Amino acid sequence: MASSPLRSKLIYHARSVSLPSRPHPLIPQVNEHLSSVDNKLSSLKDMYNCLDDLLLLPHTQKVFAQLCHEKWVEEALDGYLRLLDVCAAAKDVSSQTKQDVQGLLSVLRRRRETNYFSGYLASRMKAKKAIQKSLKDLKSIKSKNTGLASDKDCKTLEIVVLLNEVEAATVGVFESLLSYVAGTKMQSRLGGFSLVSKLMHRKGVDEETNANEFEKFDDVLQTLTDHRTSKTDSIIHIESLRNQLGEMELSIQELEKGLESLFRRLIKTRVSLLNILNH
Repeated sequence: MASSPLRSKLIYHARSVSLPSRPHPLIPQVNEHLSSVDNKLSSLKDMYNCLDDLLLLPHTQKVFAQLCHEKWVEEALDGYLRLLDVCAAAKDVSSQTKQDVQGLLSVLRRRRETNYFSGYLASRMKAKKAIQKSLKDLKSIKSKNTGLASDKDCKTLEIVVLLNEVEAATVGVFESLLSYVAGTKMQSRLGGFSLVSKLMHRKGVDEETNANEFEKFDDVLQTLTDHRTSKTDSIIHIESLRNQLGEMELSIQELEKGLESLFRRLIKTRVSLLNILNH
């Protein structure tokens, strides 16, 4: 992962400190997970495990206790709360999509009439609107400007930078996952659909067309709903749709597990921050 502006600021300020100190071993561990978060979703969980261990250190708790009224502390709490909201929204979307997929599979097993598909298309449109709102919320999280005061010691700056970079990495993962489910060709800073394949350990991405099963599903469903095909072609499209639904079911199951795990990690991190500030 390329060096971020936050890390550049840290290096600049660290040079101005006359008495350099060695970082706690947990800080390099978190940095290591940050650099590998684009390889698998479990790296994100491991990253939060290390972050929580870091928050339990006496020095970290002392930093928060002394600086609890500063802007960056409030922004850190607010940022993780907003990530929780986005994660909850993503869980709702994945749950609804799973219900739609299962319902549509049930319809396809009983009948082949295309007039039953319009309701599922409407549900997909609703899910996409929810995703767009979440993506907008993520954009606002990224656009915040966390101030780093130059009079802080190196260890304090390391904690500030680390919290913000963990948050930024989480935002990048959410962007890719939500865009993946929306079936859009969004390319995040972490690699778009190719990232999602790695995150979920699946090959749900077509390397040549950069399309995933959700995008293909939308195309087939739209074609059937518009009644633009002959009866023979409709049967072919329905078979294609059934195959896409099978792929989607597998993806959604893995997505739900990943989101639930991440949701629990975000809650734990925010609770850790609140506990530090309240003691």
